[in-house]
Amino acid sequence: MSSVSNADFQCKKGDTACEIRVYEQEVIVVPVLLLASFLVTLVFILLLRFCPERVDRLRPKPKETSRKNLQGIDAPSGINVLEHESMVSDKPSTYSTFHPPHTYVNKAFSPSVETHPQPLSPPLQGDFKPNFPLPPQPRELPRQRLPESFNLVTPLPAAFSLRTESSVSLYRARMENRNVVLRVLNDTADATERHSFLGFASFLAQLGPHPFLPELLGVVSIRAPLVTVVEELENRDLLSFLWRCREAHVDPPCEMTEKRIFTMVNQVACALEFLHSKDLLHGNIRAHSVLISKQFTAKLWGLHGVYTRKNPGASQKEDPSMKKWQAPELLAKRPASEKSDIWSFGILLYEMATLGEAPFAEIPVNELLQFHQRGKSLKKPSNCSNALYTIIKSCCQWRDQDRPTLAEVSKKLVLGEKSASDKVIKVSETVNIERYLQEAGYGETNSYTVF
Repeated sequence: MSSVSNADFQCKKGDTACEIRVYEQEVIVVPVLLLASFLVTLVFILLLRFCPERVDRLRPKPKETSRKNLQGIDAPSGINVLEHESMVSDKPSTYSTFHPPHTYVNKAFSPSVETHPQPLSPPLQGDFKPNFPLPPQPRELPRQRLPESFNLVTPLPAAFSLRTESSVSLYRARMENRNVVLRVLNDTADATERHSFLGFASFLAQLGPHPFLPELLGVVSIRAPLVTVVEELENRDLLSFLWRCREAHVDPPCEMTEKRIFTMVNQVACALEFLHSKDLLHGNIRAHSVLISKQFTAKLWGLHGVYTRKNPGASQKEDPSMKKWQAPELLAKRPASEKSDIWSFGILLYEMATLGEAPFAEIPVNELLQFHQRGKSLKKPSNCSNALYTIIKSCCQWRDQDRPTLAEVSKKLVLGEKSASDKVIKVSETVNIERYLQEAGYGETNSYTVF
C-alpha cells in the first residue's frame, strides 16, 4: 500500500500533524541528512583553503611502513635519528612552483603567528620514548601556502654569482623582522634532489648553531614547494665583497685593511675548528664559500660538500673549479685530511690579500700538481705584510705534515691582528669576470653558487 493511501487511511482530512508523522522520512530525515552533508563538505573545503595543516592531520595515515620516510622522501642514511623505528609517511600529493612577485607585502607571517617546531621526520606511533637524546631538527615553519608566509619576497640578485644548481632558486625575504634568504626547490626537481634538499637541511640543524656559521632559521618540508630559510648576510659572499673593494665610490662603503683580514679569517678559522672537532672536513675553503654580514662578520658556508661526504647515499659531484684551491694530495687522488683544509685556508688568505685575485692564475689546471712538486709557491702580493705572507706559505707546504695545525694558525692570526695595519688596501684594476673564471679554472661552462 502506498504512503499516500496510508495517509488517507490513517489520517482524517485536514489533520496536518498526522500527515507529517506519516511522511516523516520524506519531510524531515532526508532533508536533514542532505543539509548535514552539505555543511560537512563546506567545512572541509574551507579547511582545505585556509587551514591545510588541519586537513593533513585529518587525512588517514598508514598504520606502519617498512621503510623510513622523511615526509614521503627516503631519509638519508646516517641522518635519520629514528633509523630503526617505524613511522608514518606524509607524502605531498602535489608539487607547485614558487612564483613570488617582485615585491610582495603580506602580514600573514609575523612574530605574532604561532609556529609549531616539528622535526623533518614524522613522530613515532605509540608511546615510544627513546632512551637517548635526539639531535635537533630544523624548525618547521607554518605551512600556509607560499609566498604568503613571507614578506617582501624578491629574487636574489645574481651579480658575481653565476648559479649552476638549477634545481634551487634563491630569494630574499623578510621573516620575523629580519632579512632571510629562501632556498626554494624548483618543481622540476626529481625525488633524488628532494631527498638531498631535505637531508641537507636536517644536517645543518644537527650540526648545531655556531657564531661563525650562517643560522638555519627553519624549513617548509610538509608542503611543496620545499624551502630552507637561512639568515641573510648583507655583504654576501667574500669574493664579491673583495671585488667591490676594488671599486671607487661604492655604496655601502667597502674597505679592506690587513687588520680586517686577520679578524675575518680568524672567524673562519673558528668555524673550521668547530667542524674539525666533529670529525668533518670542509673541503671547499675559498672566498666565495665565506659570507659577510653587514657588520663585516665572516661566516663559513659551502657546507653541502660536507653533507655529501658524510652521507654515502647523497649525490656527490666533483667540482672541477676547486682544483686551484685543492691541496697536492687531493690533486694526486689521495685521501683528504684536516691538513688539506689548512692548504685551502692559506689560499683563502691569498685571495683576501689580493682583493680577489685567482690563485696560480698563470698555471693551467692540468699543470698544477707538477708546479707544486717543484716546490713553487704563491708569490707575495704587493700589499701583503711579511707576517701575513709567512702564514700563507706555512699553510701551503707540499708535505701535509709540514703544515701547521689549525690551533697553531689561530695563534698566529691573533698575534698578527695586534700588529696589523689599518691602512686600506687598494687595487686599481677592476675584475674582468670572464678572465677570472678562466684563470681560476672554472672554464667556459663552469660557474659557482653561494647558497
